[in-house]
Amino acid sequence: MGELLTGLGLSNDLAVGLTIYGVVIIAALWLAMLIWVYRDMRSRSRDTFGQLGAVVMVALLTIPGLIIYLLIRPRETLSDAYERSLEEEALLQEIEEKATCPGCGQHVREAWQACPHCHTRLKKPCVHCRNLLELSWQVCPYCTSPQPGYSPEQVAVVTRGQSRSSAASEASMASPRQAMTAASSLEFVDGDEYRR
Repeated sequence: MGELLTGLGLSNDLAVGLTIYGVVIIAALWLAMLIWVYRDMRSRSRDTFGQLGAVVMVALLTIPGLIIYLLIRPRETLSDAYERSLEEEALLQEIEEKATCPGCGQHVREAWQACPHCHTRLKKPCVHCRNLLELSWQVCPYCTSPQPGYSPEQVAVVTRGQSRSSAASEASMASPRQAMTAASSLEFVDGDEYRR
């Protein structure tokens, strides 16, 4: 190559300098290609032999080896596969969607009327057929009987100084509809460790 550059009218020193510069550039590109292949394969596979095999193939075959590597490398990186598995898991959890208590966030069963952890009312029984209904439902979907309305104020709160019998007598002095609501509502005790 130096003779070719000398034949073009360049001095011998300049020709040697350009030849060395070209060799350094080619060696740097070759080394950069090996490092890129190693890093790329490491991000796509945990197989040590696969990583070394890809680097050796590119080291021996250079540009054709790089083209072959690009054709046969794994399609997805490990981080992409991990993110995809997390998304699939999140979708499965949404499909299963375990019921949780709106008060404390603990898992509850569909057949429970109240949360055993924080005593939050979860469902109400139908006044006619006794099937469990959502608190906001005004009509029973099983027997079509109208349901009394529910509001959070209907939950009786019993303080430590007040006995349950006095709370029941106060409920009996109320109107019949309020008495039925008070009898079916839950009682909370102040200072309960699960109450929020």
